[in-house]
Amino acid sequence: MDAQRLAQLQIEPAAKRRPQRLLAAIFLVIALVTAATGLLAWPRASDKERKMAKAGDSTSSNNSASATATETNSAPTAKSDDHIALTVSGYIINRERIEISPRFLGVVKWIGVKKGDPVTNGQVIVQLDDAEYLARVHQSAGALAAAKTGVAKAELFYQRIQKLSENSIESKQTLDDARLQLDSTRAAVVQSEGELELAQTYLDWCTIRSPIDGVILEKLVQPNELVMPQSFGGTRGPSTALVAMADPKDLQVEIDVNEADLSKISMDQKCRVSPEAYPDKTYGGHVAEIAPEADRSKGTLQIKVQIENPDRFLTPELSAKVDFLKN
Repeated sequence: MDAQRLAQLQIEPAAKRRPQRLLAAIFLVIALVTAATGLLAWPRASDKERKMAKAGDSTSSNNSASATATETNSAPTAKSDDHIALTVSGYIINRERIEISPRFLGVVKWIGVKKGDPVTNGQVIVQLDDAEYLARVHQSAGALAAAKTGVAKAELFYQRIQKLSENSIESKQTLDDARLQLDSTRAAVVQSEGELELAQTYLDWCTIRSPIDGVILEKLVQPNELVMPQSFGGTRGPSTALVAMADPKDLQVEIDVNEADLSKISMDQKCRVSPEAYPDKTYGGHVAEIAPEADRSKGTLQIKVQIENPDRFLTPELSAKVDFLKN
């Protein structure tokens, strides 16, 4: 029984040789893979030349890019160093802001402009209620006519007395009284003419015209509002101005310059102005005003640069860059 079990567990010689063949095949495959890897990794002359060519191309491209960058960066620097003494930012302003006010207390009857409207010199923009002043003109005209009639009457009376005085019918005193009466009526005519001119002036002041060619910056009143030259004070008083206007072709750039840079700026110095909203546009300019007093808290001095030949792209209160050019 035991002998049979041992016979079953015994391995035949042919079965023992089979794993050895498999192991040999595995070793052969490993050797072939190692040989192929070594062959591919072995350096060749063509690879070296190819690497050198690539390195050369990379170096030349880097050098070209560096040269281009150097040229690009050096050009503005040279230009800045050669022509620009200082660059400062500021704000575009109107050189003069005009607020049109009435000359007397009145009521707005009509206003013919709104914000942004262009106006010309002499154009009617506001009409005040003129009923009272028109009546005064008529009254003064009547007084003048009466005074002229008085002069005519006094002249006739004086001529009669003069003839009677020559014939010794009237006394010299009567002649003198007639002459003085004539002079008095003539003076009354001059007075009446002045009153008529005054009334006409007030009537003309009811029609308010633009003093310049410009644009309306702000409309400050509405029809039927009460206006006057000077406010009573407080926020509930009558309006003191009708409209605000300015000349759009008379612009400046207002800037605050650090006191350390003041030596680089002088009156009438040429400048180049570039609005921040349109950096591709530039305008000529010159230093028009240097403030006589500095701001102690900021350590700055206010400079105003007059813009030459401004156009529609320059809007007041927008920021702009100013290059102060070397003389």
